[in-house]
Amino acid sequence: MSRPEGEGLTDGGRWQQGMGVRREVLSDAHVDRAVANTTDLTADFQDFITRVAWGDVWSRPGLDRRSRSVAVLTALIALGHHEELAMHLRAALRNGLTIDEVKEVILQSAVYCGVPAANTAFRIAGEVYSSEG
Repeated sequence: MSRPEGEGLTDGGRWQQGMGVRREVLSDAHVDRAVANTTDLTADFQDFITRVAWGDVWSRPGLDRRSRSVAVLTALIALGHHEELAMHLRAALRNGLTIDEVKEVILQSAVYCGVPAANTAFRIAGEVYSSEG
């Protein structure tokens, strides 16, 4: 059994590792906006997602970032989390997927998540990728 990269890190170490991964996947601009918009209400949540989602799960060695992006896109399509989907469509390209590969992920999701969910995902992808220039 392989040891996760962040195992044994302190909370501060996991936060630092998570912030690095978060910036690599989502972009400095996105993370800077999220940090700037942190309030007393959202501060604990921002800390949680940085340590746990990014410092623990996204930092594990079992899947590469391309594979993680495929899993995330599919889950977001299935659950209808459209705002997060737009963010992770951008991240998928940063993680090495091509637009053609994203198209295949969305098409595959039509079979398992439903045609309406895939239809919405294609609309969002069209909006995201047309605005990327």
